[in-house]
Amino acid sequence: MTAVDTPAPTREQTVGRPLAIVLGLLTIFGPISMDLYLPVLPALTLELNSSTSAAQLTITACLLGLAIGQVIAGPMSDRFGRRNPLLVGVVAYVVTSVLCALSPSIEMLVVARFVQGLAGAVGIVTAQAAGRDVYSGGKLLRYYGRLTVLGGLAAIVGPVIGGQLANVTDWRGVFLFLAAIGVAILVACIVIFRETLPSERRVTGGLSHTIRDFRRLLIDPVFIGAVLITGFTYSAIFAYLSGATYILQGLYGLSPQGYSFAFGLNSLGFMVFGFIGGRVAERWSERGTLVVGLVMTFAGSFGLLMTALLQLPLIAIILSLFTMVSGAAVTSPPATSLALKDYPEIAGTASSLLGLARFAFGGVAAPLVGIAGATNAIPFGVVTLAAATAAALCIGLVFRRRRNL
Repeated sequence: MTAVDTPAPTREQTVGRPLAIVLGLLTIFGPISMDLYLPVLPALTLELNSSTSAAQLTITACLLGLAIGQVIAGPMSDRFGRRNPLLVGVVAYVVTSVLCALSPSIEMLVVARFVQGLAGAVGIVTAQAAGRDVYSGGKLLRYYGRLTVLGGLAAIVGPVIGGQLANVTDWRGVFLFLAAIGVAILVACIVIFRETLPSERRVTGGLSHTIRDFRRLLIDPVFIGAVLITGFTYSAIFAYLSGATYILQGLYGLSPQGYSFAFGLNSLGFMVFGFIGGRVAERWSERGTLVVGLVMTFAGSFGLLMTALLQLPLIAIILSLFTMVSGAAVTSPPATSLALKDYPEIAGTASSLLGLARFAFGGVAAPLVGIAGATNAIPFGVVTLAAATAAALCIGLVFRRRRNL
């Protein structure tokens, strides 16, 4: 296997530290929207007189919103620039977070979470696409590695903060806290974020042009392989996000605070191994690093199923989760780079399909882990192992020759 391929030369912009920080912050919309309220999800279920699966639909709704929103926001950002769509999206995120806090029923909360996901998707797609605007080559890989690290850091901080918030407020207060985070990010974007896609580099044309761009991407086996691997590995991640709170608290008896620290340990693995994955992919091989990550993801998910079937102790499920989550983190930087690096002129559109797979696949997987009840871990193991296996079966696509049109 060879080292990272050098993409076609692109104009690389000078990136100051404040802009780099803001771009990194934009990537937290996904994990912070999901992870902050996970420790209070069981309490939410009881207060709204909901079933476990119905409450997990609040996760699915947000994931689907994050997926669909990126498909809309990506092409729009290629056409109208990154900044203005971003500001609209962050404002909408703040408003919908407040609506979540005011929801009187589980049905209303599901709808509000879907719209919250649509709004938050703008920040995620902007983080990836704007990064492609200003970085290339090894710097691009390091940037995607940093995004993975920041996503892991948000995943660590989110449940810990959520667990502590559970001591002083209810789940509605958690959503108000999300609104406050949105306000802080909005201020940072207004003050610091400047347009990264000049008008002369924007895509022109209407719907037909957008459809041609999507077709161009969808006939590229390397792009499709990277997208499918990302989608399936994140299915395992989101199954974990959806199911671990019930299993670790309901089956293993952890408190919300104990769960938040166990979750934080696994998220630390995501952060550390995401950083390692980016560096190894840059210095060794994108595709080789991808294979290593898939092996780790498969091993961890297999351990989860064995833990459930054999009813092994807490340490077994923690180690299995750590391995699976860390493996998914290793795959993230090389898969993202392989998907986006050869499409600088339509980075938003390409990023939107990557995000669609990531969150739509996760949205499908999330409710499946609860079909046998809150204290049965077998569906959790089955779903994660099926996702890891599917991701591994897609590896052949990224080793095929890329089709350039």
